[in-house]
Amino acid sequence: MTELLTLSALGLMLSLFLGLLRVVVGPTDGDRMLATQLIGTAGVGILLSLSLLHDQPALIDVALLLALLAAVAAAAFTGQQE
Repeated sequence: MTELLTLSALGLMLSLFLGLLRVVVGPTDGDRMLATQLIGTAGVGILLSLSLLHDQPALIDVALLLALLAAVAAAAFTGQQE
């Protein structure tokens, strides 16, 4: 189980890195916002994996807060575009 969680965390870190590249290189603001959402989702996944790996239930609360902030950021971006 530990190896699976570690591999999933590494895969999510790769996804996070690719999202960061899209934020820097992205041609439009929409691409950058979607990449930011990907980074937030990958961050939530990494925090949940680390919570299970290190038996730290407080990381679940941090992951939920990050997911909530990502949703608010998407709503703010959508409201700004109109």
